Amino acid sequence: MAVYRWKTFTEDLDRPEKPRSFGVTEIRGPNHSSLFSHNLLQDMMESMGQFVDGLKFTGGAESLMPKSFIKEATKLAREHDIYVSTGDWAEHLLQKGSSSFKEYIEECKQLGFDTVELNTGSLELPEETMLRYIRIIKSQGLKAKPQFAVKFNKADIPPTHARAYGSYVVPTPRTSERVEDLDYLIRKAERCLEAGADMILIDAEDVCKYADSVWADIIAKVIGCLGIEKTMFEASNAKTSEWFIKQYGPNVNLFVDHSQVLDLECIRGRNLGKNHKSVLDSWFL
Repeated sequence: MAVYRWKTFTEDLDRPEKPRSFGVTEIRGPNHSSLFSHNLLQDMMESMGQFVDGLKFTGGAESLMPKSFIKEATKLAREHDIYVSTGDWAEHLLQKGSSSFKEYIEECKQLGFDTVELNTGSLELPEETMLRYIRIIKSQGLKAKPQFAVKFNKADIPPTHARAYGSYVVPTPRTSERVEDLDYLIRKAERCLEAGADMILIDAEDVCKYADSVWADIIAKVIGCLGIEKTMFEASNAKTSEWFIKQYGPNVNLFVDHSQVLDLECIRGRNLGKNHKSVLDSWFL
């Protein structure tokens, strides 16, 4: 494996300017537990909009916010060349039938959303039905982003603590977490791409806890099969983001919290100066 070193974009111009199809940074935006205002969004966009490619409303936040606020937010994002994505809210509407889903897609378009996310784990739909919903999204001129989760039973992970040779090891209780068949996940993701999906979001938090072990091979297989341009990984913390970029360079697509943007851009290779962190922290004090 090649030795990683810090570099600047002047050394390697592979990562394009916006709008980007790879090296994408999507951020977690307004949700039901945060006190986002139009002024805060505007400050964020003006200060670091050049480093942000996408803004995601999480946890069904769009269903709890005034439509006027959503339209203002999507309009502001578009002014900064930032696409806007829904969160995993579609599964709640599908309980009412496919007609409600079509109405939801039409409303997303009217509100200014560019991308609709489909959480395949929560939806638990037959594969052909999922593909049909992707085609419905595309028929409305929007982008489709299916989300898949890679999870492991913790009992399948070898213990890392030291023990005396020949000593008895108490079996780890098996958890209720589902062990995902990786080949099956990849095949489903490939079919989604064939149906027109624009990006596959991978929730690999459970995997990334063991990034330095054999589980790193799983991420490599996902990227190798789906392609780095068509795959986005959810990075729950700065350490995970740094691991992805050390392994795959600045062109990896990442979904992060808005508080991580400037640090992430530094890791990607852009020099933002010594005071970038203090500026960012001042917004959230």
